[in-house]
Amino acid sequence: KFELLERGPTPEPLCQVMLRVGDLDRAIKFYEKAFGMELLRTRDNPEYKYTIAMMGYGPEDKFPVLELTYNYGVTEYDKGNAYAQIAIGTDDVYKTAEAIKLFGGKITREPGPLPGISTKITACLDPDGWKSVFVDNIDFLKELE
Repeated sequence: KFELLERGPTPEPLCQVMLRVGDLDRAIKFYEKAFGMELLRTRDNPEYKYTIAMMGYGPEDKFPVLELTYNYGVTEYDKGNAYAQIAIGTDDVYKTAEAIKLFGGKITREPGPLPGISTKITACLDPDGWKSVFVDNIDFLKELE
């Protein structure tokens, strides 16, 4: 005799990516409007002089989130040369690029196909200078085949 047990899905192991920002309200507005993320929660920690905002496309217990951290009094950070980018899927790289421009981001690669593989992308900098790339969802799935 066998018994089948249905178990819930394994939680996504990637929990969050943290970016330090110089203006938390500006960063929240940008990620809401340009990236379509939702503000999930904020937490102020005066003892350690920082405030965080968790942004995401779904609940923290099921989806990775972007943690925006504002350290009191710090408005600019040295980006170094190790950070490359965050990649996010989108249904329309052209509309995404327009939203990024509209809400204060800078396009660093105009939307369109990559030479050789035809996957459509667009790349941008947020108002704090952090780079993100948006990849066409359908094209990306074709790359995985």
